[in-house]
Amino acid sequence: MFDVLMYLFETYIHTDVDAMVDQEELADELTQAGFHKEEILKALAWLERLAALQEVGETPVCTRSAPDSFRIYTQEELYKLDAEGRGFLLFLEQIKVLNAETREIVIDRVMELDSSVMELDDLKWVILMVLFNVPGSESAYHQLEELIFEQPEGLIH
Repeated sequence: MFDVLMYLFETYIHTDVDAMVDQEELADELTQAGFHKEEILKALAWLERLAALQEVGETPVCTRSAPDSFRIYTQEELYKLDAEGRGFLLFLEQIKVLNAETREIVIDRVMELDSSVMELDDLKWVILMVLFNVPGSESAYHQLEELIFEQPEGLIH
């Protein structure tokens, strides 16, 4: 499922392709690209749930916490998000790329993925997908994009 999401993000979103595609048409295109129907349906459902999280009253309950609160992870979240991933989420909160709401949406979307453990590089892509889809997060999206893709200049000692 994650491969389908990455394909969609890179093909339609990250490349700035401005196209509204019918879901059946999109599923056919993804099938022709070599993805299995079951994975395609899971990915489309994942994206629909991401869109639904933007609606009033649909955001995770945890997003209603105080801005200075501390996030305690469940056992399942601890297993799926290793220390490196949780540290990266905390870092992004500290530099104001993520807030409590977007962090919870990221965690919600990570927990819905098929993989048992989330690699840091995959987590970064999930965060980009979330920030791209959350209204008002354009600046945070671009900041994260620069953080991930910008190559250091000069010599590294």
